[in-house]
Amino acid sequence: MKARHKRFAIIIGALATLGAATFFVLKALDSNISLYITPTEVAQGKAPKGKSFSIGGLVKPASLDRRDITAHFVITDTVQEIPVSYTGILPDLFKEGKGVVAQGKLGADGIFIASTVLAKHDENYMPPPAKAAVDKAQSTAKTQK
Repeated sequence: MKARHKRFAIIIGALATLGAATFFVLKALDSNISLYITPTEVAQGKAPKGKSFSIGGLVKPASLDRRDITAHFVITDTVQEIPVSYTGILPDLFKEGKGVVAQGKLGADGIFIASTVLAKHDENYMPPPAKAAVDKAQSTAKTQK
């Protein structure tokens, strides 16, 4: 085999390896990306089917129901409400009427099955995506009146 053919084979092999590595990295990133959806968007049917995503807003007052280690509550953006079920220990800062972001999947029955729940840090803090969703829903509700 000529030196030119050897170099060509090495270049082709390196490009194939680089392409395969790029494919696997992008595939791994795609499976770990979590879309942020508001309760209004979930009600409009914009939630991905069978994929994990994050939903955020406020925990509706008087909606928290704890049974053993399973908690049921409602997340609202002041326009729409989505029931949530979470099995695990809720964060210490989790309270009704406060900001929350939950990650999980939407069940066939319309209940969001959360795998992770994140709560606010202090009384003035709401996760930025949740605050933006609440503000957007409130402005939309005002313009529709």
